[in-house]
Amino acid sequence: MKRREIYSDLRCVPPVIIRVDGRNFKNALSRLEFEKPYDTRFASAMADAVQLFFKSSGLSPLFAYIFSDEISLFFPELAFEGRIEKIDSVVPSFISSALTMVLEPTEPLSFDSRIIPVHGKLINEYLIWRQAEAWRNCVNSHAYYALLSEGMEEADAAAYLRNKGSSDMHELLFSRGTNVAKLPS
Repeated sequence: MKRREIYSDLRCVPPVIIRVDGRNFKNALSRLEFEKPYDTRFASAMADAVQLFFKSSGLSPLFAYIFSDEISLFFPELAFEGRIEKIDSVVPSFISSALTMVLEPTEPLSFDSRIIPVHGKLINEYLIWRQAEAWRNCVNSHAYYALLSEGMEEADAAAYLRNKGSSDMHELLFSRGTNVAKLPS
């Protein structure tokens, strides 16, 4: 049976970024009654979960970048001899457990993960890409929830924003009293 573990020999070579992403967090955060679009209590809980990971996982990332329900962990070296199946199971399960400990929800929370090989300048390019995605998500989410707060239906708000550019969303928010430059980061 051991030889049927066909993925056990797949390995990755460091350095890598392991990105974990919350699974079905829109519903989970709603059940936990967090404010939308962003709640600083959730951001703090994510930071606490990452601190637990650094302190107790036995793994050695150099740094973490968090936004929303996503955590990117940079590993210059890898445990488990770089075995992908081990890394892709242990890292998200530890983060899931840590966040569950911090938030104490009544239902389990889970993360999935992916491994991104990086080297040299790709590390910076990756972080620039995730920062741009975080900013795009931030502006889009604030615009979306601004429309919902005015009574627009979810599908209509999503359709209204679908082809809007960043400057259009900035203007939409500014016209409603939100200066995106002043949003917490």
